[in-house]
Amino acid sequence: MEPDLFTAAAEDRQAKDPSASPLAVRMRPRTLDEVVGQQHLLRPGSPLRRLVGEGGGGPAGTSSVMLWGPPGTGKTTLAYVVSQATDKRFVELSAITAGVKEVRSVIDGARRASGAYGKDTVLFLDEIHRFSKAQQDSLLPAVENRWVTLIAATTENPYFSVISPLLSRSLLLTLEPLTDDDLRGLLRRAVADERGLAAEVTLPEDSEDHLLRIAGGDARRALTALEAGAGAALAKGESAISLATVEEAVDRAAVKYDRAGDQHYDVASALIKSIRGSDVDAALHYLARMIEAGEDPRFIARRLMISASEDIGLADPTALQTAVAAAQAVAMIGFPEARITLGQATVALALAPKSNAAYLAIDAALADVRAGLAGPVPPHLRDSHYKGSQKLGHGQGYQYPHDLPGGIAAQQYAPDAVHGRRYYEPTRYGAEARYADIADRVRSRLRGEAD
Repeated sequence: MEPDLFTAAAEDRQAKDPSASPLAVRMRPRTLDEVVGQQHLLRPGSPLRRLVGEGGGGPAGTSSVMLWGPPGTGKTTLAYVVSQATDKRFVELSAITAGVKEVRSVIDGARRASGAYGKDTVLFLDEIHRFSKAQQDSLLPAVENRWVTLIAATTENPYFSVISPLLSRSLLLTLEPLTDDDLRGLLRRAVADERGLAAEVTLPEDSEDHLLRIAGGDARRALTALEAGAGAALAKGESAISLATVEEAVDRAAVKYDRAGDQHYDVASALIKSIRGSDVDAALHYLARMIEAGEDPRFIARRLMISASEDIGLADPTALQTAVAAAQAVAMIGFPEARITLGQATVALALAPKSNAAYLAIDAALADVRAGLAGPVPPHLRDSHYKGSQKLGHGQGYQYPHDLPGGIAAQQYAPDAVHGRRYYEPTRYGAEARYADIADRVRSRLRGEAD
């Protein structure tokens, strides 16, 4: 049986007892016009509207779509709206539980449905970043030949977590965090709507403001907290959800950090930001929460390796070595002993001098390349080892640095378009002060200036 996104059984169960479903499920938009936020994706003629048959269709109406955004911003909601608004077959897979076998089963079913009934298939793939390269590769033929229209959702940067061939064949839509105004409207609709609380209680302004603070831009979290507060108020026989009731209910109903929940991302973010801020005690607190929740130690180790390059860099060149060594040790020993290794690495990184100069340098260089500032490689640097290259002028005038005093030749290395650009601007923190002196000295000699 194919994993239909919203099965008839589930719909029948909800129809018989709507209150059996969580408030966040009951309040899912039925049309694009009911979607909260993301107005940059919902204007008339947008790809999403054409996907559901509005605006005359066209090529974008059958393009695969990649939805990228933080948790709770509406990725699954948009998929649900598409399932309601189109007469296409709608199938869901989660990258957490599915593999190549399930993907091929859906694709085979899509080809049969298309051939036998002329019915197209939309595949919603949640958490696509959790698919391996091989698993993502298995989607390529179906997407390229349009056997399925893929709607994939990810919370991680697809440029790093999705293979390039799949990304290039999909339309990337970036979802923005929901504003307080977006969530305020959602909360008020949920209080009044028959599908929601049906005006059984009211929501005073101070309680509403507290719910917005709790939500942190996450619609699902806002509705979950509202439902907890409303349930507590009704149990007390109150007609309004007081601030005290919200605080009491949310504290009791709060979802503790678990590796599959939204706080997975919040706590991981807090760990890295505490290391960046050199607060070793806060960093250890968040590390302990991740360990206690059963987080994959390899995930933690990967984040530490990223932090070592992004936030410490050459201020302490040993930081990356420490993080890589920790990752290797964690892979070999696992929990519970891995907690010691991760703790050691976290302390070392938190107390290390900080510099993001290398991180800013590569991003600045990438920005120039993406802006078209590439240009041809200077002739004297081009490959001169193949037959006929010298006739093209390749390699002529190249100075071999090892033959020169100091090992530095005063010649141009960068293309003309970026000649003279300075991407790496070292700090004077920690060991990077030495690199700053070296960089200044080398740049002078490359320009032919005397020391």
